[in-house]
Parts: sequence; structure tokens; C-alpha cells
Amino acid sequence: MSIKSFFAVPFAKYITKKVRKWANKPLETQQKVFDHLIRTGNQTAFGKDHHFNSIRSYEDFKKQVPVNDYEGLRPYVDRIVAGESDVLWKGKPIYFAKTSGTTSGAKYIPITKESMPTHIKAARNALLFYIAEKNNADFVDGKMIFLQGSPVLEDKNGVQLGRLSGIVAHYVPKYLQKNRLPSWETNCIEDWDTKVDAIVEETINEDMTVISGIPSWVQMYFEKLEAKTGKKISEIFPNFNFFIYGGVNFAPYKNKFESIIGKKIDYIELYPASEGFIAYQDSLTALGMLLQLDSGIFYEFIPANEFFDENPTRISLKDVQLGVNYVIILNTTAGLWGYNIGDTVEFTSLSPYRIKVTGRIKHFISAFGEHVIGKEVEKALNDAIDGSSVTVSEFTVAPQVNPGEGLPYHEWFIEFVDEPHDINEFAKKIDASMQKQNIYYFDLIEGKILKPLVIRKVQKGGFHEYMKSIGKFGGQNKIPQLSDNRKIADVLSNYLMD
Repeated sequence: MSIKSFFAVPFAKYITKKVRKWANKPLETQQKVFDHLIRTGNQTAFGKDHHFNSIRSYEDFKKQVPVNDYEGLRPYVDRIVAGESDVLWKGKPIYFAKTSGTTSGAKYIPITKESMPTHIKAARNALLFYIAEKNNADFVDGKMIFLQGSPVLEDKNGVQLGRLSGIVAHYVPKYLQKNRLPSWETNCIEDWDTKVDAIVEETINEDMTVISGIPSWVQMYFEKLEAKTGKKISEIFPNFNFFIYGGVNFAPYKNKFESIIGKKIDYIELYPASEGFIAYQDSLTALGMLLQLDSGIFYEFIPANEFFDENPTRISLKDVQLGVNYVIILNTTAGLWGYNIGDTVEFTSLSPYRIKVTGRIKHFISAFGEHVIGKEVEKALNDAIDGSSVTVSEFTVAPQVNPGEGLPYHEWFIEFVDEPHDINEFAKKIDASMQKQNIYYFDLIEGKILKPLVIRKVQKGGFHEYMKSIGKFGGQNKIPQLSDNRKIADVLSNYLMD
């Protein structure tokens, strides 16, 4: 046992005790965050436009600040990107986290001097809760790998721009830097296939104890290790017992992971977003993740079944209930106000407040972390049809996570009125548009996590027969154009052309 691991246990217990203090005073903690946000936001262009000087309560806030998505705040963000100060938060942000846009290109999510430390502290505390619960920190003496984006950042009018994971790479604490892999040079490789090959070479003879990343990328890393050595991961890394993940539902991957690892290990889930680090798993036995109430985020919630109503219920933490699916709304020290990140959550505990992510308020696919939305698949199909004689009656898209052979892929079920002359060429056009629109999808294809999409031709009338089979045949019932599961796809497989 090293000095580092020896002192990690008491430090972990000290920090977890501090966290429990605010967790046991949730409403008071959130009120302090709210007061700070309003006081500081009053000095900004957004605050002046929305009369923050008249806000005395949460009820006042709801009257002054509408629920927004990125497009709603975009006029303010554009001013920040152009170099203006004191727009959404005091001063200028220190980073823009670049993410996939919902309607018009990339999004630039501001990260400020005040919000950045909350990302780092939450990630650290997730590790410390694990150490405190296990009463053991031996893993800190081994090597740790965090599969992430390139830490190379661009300059955008004096503000550093990059992926969130690449930004966070600049904040690895000194006491972990000697244990951290891959090397800086390898981490900067842009091509994912090349990068993972380099990571395999760097780690194959190391004592890996902690591995973290989006499951689909980590699975690729594991498969390359297995192919190179012919061994299970537990044979290559006998002290590897701890996997940290976030970003996608882990359930489809768990059986595959345990098979390729060769033993059961501990799993910790995180809920980081460019907009803020929202929650982390604070217990191996309790269901859900601890909502971060002291991290500069004031939370609001809207019941998902009311979200598209004209006047949906909009509540703060004190009024949430167990078992209700809520759209989560953020107000942050990065200057995001009434911000809908698109996720839905459900509370698994009210003491302390723990949540689980239940999905997205709109239909989407993110089985591999790609965050594909309806507008993207619509545009991709239209791009492929443009200038041709092809016409489409209905379509829907689903992930194929466990194909019989080869890489996973997106499976497009299309009922044509007039078919393309070359279905493979048509699929290539759709895939090219998807890659152009969605940087995450592009990365997954380039990194050979996914293969290009596959089209399944549905029989004429097949979608109607599907709707009849589920008792939803009628003008008011619509086929979702994409979904993150295979409930529709598996039934539609009965209506395919030979």
C-alpha cells in the first residue's frame, strides 16, 4: 500500500461526510444556489432583459424566464462567441464545449471559471464515494485509463473550444497524472481506430485497475486487447475491478462486458453533460445517482407527459415525486437559464435526492452515444431522395446493438412507393448525410464502432399492418421516426420484403 492509497481512505470519508451535509439539507442548498444565480445574473444582458432585479422568489423567476433549449438561447450565445462579455454570465466563459446541434450545426456550450470546477469536483467525488464504501483505495496505485476525446483545443475569439472530455483532460490532478493512461501524445490522436490501437500498445503490459469511458468505445478497446492476446481482460489486467461509465444506457452492454472481462466487477455510473455535471452514483447498492445540488445548478422539473402542453407544470426540487418521469431543466453558473437539455429523469429516492436517466423528451437514438435526433434522420432521407424519383411511404430507424455478425449499425426500415435503382448507393447517401450532420455518429463510423447504416425494405402496407398489430391504427397515431430500442424494429421484421 502506497502513501497515496493509505491517505485516500480517510480523505474519501471526510469528503463524503461533507457531501452528506448538503445532501441532508437539499432545499436549503438549492435556495442558496438560486439566490447566487439571480444575484449574479442580474449583472448580465440576459438578466436585464428578463428583469432579474424584480425576482424575489422562484415563482417570480418562472414568470420572467421561459424554458429554453439551445436555439432559444442562441442569440445570446452568438454574442458570446463573437467576443461580447457579461451576456449570460459575468465576464466571458473560459471554454466552449462543442456538441452536436439540434437544428443548425454545432452547439457552443459556455463553461465559465465558476462552473468548470464543479465538473472536476463531481468526478473526483464519485471516486471518493466508491473508496469510502469499499474502505479500500488500492486501485489508485495501479494505472487508470479514461477513453476520451482529443485534448487539443481551438481558439474561438479568445475562448478555448473543444469536446468536454478533451477539456477535462487538462484538469487531471497531479497525484493521478503518473498513473493516468494513455499518454498525452496518444490522447491527441484524432482517428479513433488509430488511437485505440495505440492505447492497446501502451496499456497491454500495464497494471490497469480503473477503466472509464462510453461503453461502446471501451468494448472496442477490450475486443482489440482480446484479439491481440487471446486472453480475457481479467487475465490481462488481474487487478481491474472497477469500470466507470456514462452517456448511454449500460444495460445492452453488460452481458457482453462480463463475458469479455471474464469476471464480475464494480460499475459506477456518472451523469456528466457539457451543461453541467448533474449526478453520480454514490452507492453500489442504492438505486440511482446522487443529484448534485451544490454544484452551481438550480434544477427545475416538468412532468414529461405535460411538456408539450401550452402551460405545463414547472416545479422546483421541493415538489418532485417518486415514480414520475420529468424533463430536467437547468439554471447554471455558466449562464444557462431555464435550459432544457432534452433528458428525462425519474427520482429513485427523495432522501437523499437520487435520479436515474429515463431517456429523452423527443425520440432519439443514442445506443452508442451518438445522440441522433429526428430532424437529422429526416434531413438525411430527404438529402438522399433529392433529385431522384424515389418516394417513401413510411420509415423508422432503430439501433442494432447485437448483430449476428460484424459491427453494430443503425437499421433503417423503409417502405418505398418508388424504390431507388441501387439500394446500396441510396444507403450510402443517407449515411453520408448523417455523418455530416452528427459529429458523434461520424466518430463512431470512423472509429469502427458502427458500420454504415443498413436499409430493410418493408412490404407495401407493412407499416399499416404493424400499427394494426399493436392496436394503434388510425389517423391520430404516428410511427416514431426513430427510437432507442428495438420494440418497433422487432415487430416490423415480420413485414420485410424477401
